[in-house]
Amino acid sequence: MAKRITERISLREYQQGVMQRLQSAAAVAQVDARLGLQIGNDNWLVDLADVAEVMPVPKVAGVPLAHSWFKGVANIRGNLVSVVDLPAFLGVPHAGFTMLARLILLQPRHLPHASVLVNKMLGLKHLADLEELAVDAGRPAWQSAQYKDAAGGVWRVLDVASLVNDPAFLQTGIA
Repeated sequence: MAKRITERISLREYQQGVMQRLQSAAAVAQVDARLGLQIGNDNWLVDLADVAEVMPVPKVAGVPLAHSWFKGVANIRGNLVSVVDLPAFLGVPHAGFTMLARLILLQPRHLPHASVLVNKMLGLKHLADLEELAVDAGRPAWQSAQYKDAAGGVWRVLDVASLVNDPAFLQTGIA
């Protein structure tokens, strides 16, 4: 039992160290670095300042009378954290989550004890390496920009502040 607890603490410390290195790499190397995520089959970028922590998906307890995209709550170090299936919320079809799926804990300044579930991490991306594209007029408010990489892949920018202030995102229960 003591070994298992020690392993969990070490894993948590490791994850925090990775996140700190990602944040410091973005600050030191280039301030235009963003965290690449796969949401459904789409590529997204999120500002590192909007992310509190990235972790493997823990056990999630469902909540009755909630939208299908609201997966429930997870116990993260003694705190209940809401878990939103981001591909489902965005209406993006996908085959489901694999072992590569990650839980992104949002910075508490946006929404305390909130997280989003994504299909996988794609690493750091620098805006200087991407070509900015025009954004569709009908885009949701939480998609702030759009880019194309050298291989022709499209990257959308997720504006976390706009997402968490969207009334649909905040209304997790079925009315």
